[in-house]
Amino acid sequence: MLLRRLPIFAAALWWGSLTAVGFVVVPMLFANLPSPAIAGQMAAKLFTAQTWMSTACALLLLLLSRSRESGTLVDWAKTAMLFIAGGLLLALLGEFAVAPRIVARENLKLWHSVGSGMYLLQWLCAGISLWKLTPREAA
Repeated sequence: MLLRRLPIFAAALWWGSLTAVGFVVVPMLFANLPSPAIAGQMAAKLFTAQTWMSTACALLLLLLSRSRESGTLVDWAKTAMLFIAGGLLLALLGEFAVAPRIVARENLKLWHSVGSGMYLLQWLCAGISLWKLTPREAA
């Protein structure tokens, strides 16, 4: 029973943590800390932590996507796999390709926009994954 519910918990943690960090905590940092520089430094650390949370959740979902008996994809994975893999890729690209450019203040407006767009896409991938994992109600 737990193994059947674990993917839902992982997807909920992934989407929920992205929501909390990106849409609540980081905006609060910029609204309440004394300077944008201090808020930016803290936001960078939070986004790095979020990347590792996203990576762990997505990898867990990928590990749980195959049936232990037959080795084939479980039902939810057939429709969610693309979104899980896409969200994982977006998280890693954001951390290792975009974030270093933002921290270095290299063309900040461009890279911040790219990073924000990738974060939003990752949030959508995690949300769609969660949606596809939740059981359908009987009509």
